Amino acid sequence: MKFGKRLKQQIQESLPEWRDKYLSYKELKKLVRLLSSTPPTLLNGSSLEQFAKNEAEFMCLLNTQIDKFNAFFVEKEEDFIIRHMEVQQRIKRVIDLWGPNGSHPSEADYKEEMAKIRKAIVDFHGEMVLLVNYSNINYTGLAKILKKYDKRTGGLLRLPFIQKVLEQPFFTTDLISKLVRECESIIDAVFPAEEEAERAKEAKEAITVAGEGIFRNTVAALLTMQEMRKGSSTQSPFSLPPLNFPDSDFIQSIHLNAAVPIV
Repeated sequence: MKFGKRLKQQIQESLPEWRDKYLSYKELKKLVRLLSSTPPTLLNGSSLEQFAKNEAEFMCLLNTQIDKFNAFFVEKEEDFIIRHMEVQQRIKRVIDLWGPNGSHPSEADYKEEMAKIRKAIVDFHGEMVLLVNYSNINYTGLAKILKKYDKRTGGLLRLPFIQKVLEQPFFTTDLISKLVRECESIIDAVFPAEEEAERAKEAKEAITVAGEGIFRNTVAALLTMQEMRKGSSTQSPFSLPPLNFPDSDFIQSIHLNAAVPIV
């Protein structure tokens, strides 16, 4: 699948409020076509001036995209840190209040509230996976559009620009991956093993019913990340870093039940 189509599909599979935060790949591609229509060495006068204008517009749009990615990514990252702490506090309150050794033990209230927390954790986990995919697919798009630029204009922009991208907040997903691992540790520690089958059932239902549940979006994101890494058999300075997700039963349940093709 061509990257433009994959990006369009990924945007459609993403959360509605995220859809205008992705790379403006089509606009960048259009500018590359304009720049490559006539080599600058063959231009003069007003034509050369137009080339310079298009090139400046291309660079401005690239930098605007970086700013957009960083602003969105940092905002979500900060939100996830807060939500992670809130989940832990909710669990502690429920245990202290309605747990077996709580101040007002109640098995019914305990189960009801923990079920709500479990759903919140599942959605939270899915959103974090989506953010890692957001970072990956936008980085890949930048690398691809810069490759087109260099190839069609004879420029040497790709390597220095990618070196700049590697230092940007949106590319650094270590903290999010750490939160994913901690989220899974909470799931394993708080929810009994017998609930694994129920979670897998919930995941399958959310995946197979089009448009329902964040699980479907998460599956699409995981499959997209896998496909992007299969795109090249060789490593290069532009390759994506390896995924840093835990190989847990929770992640495996997503993979095993996934029925969302990336075509």
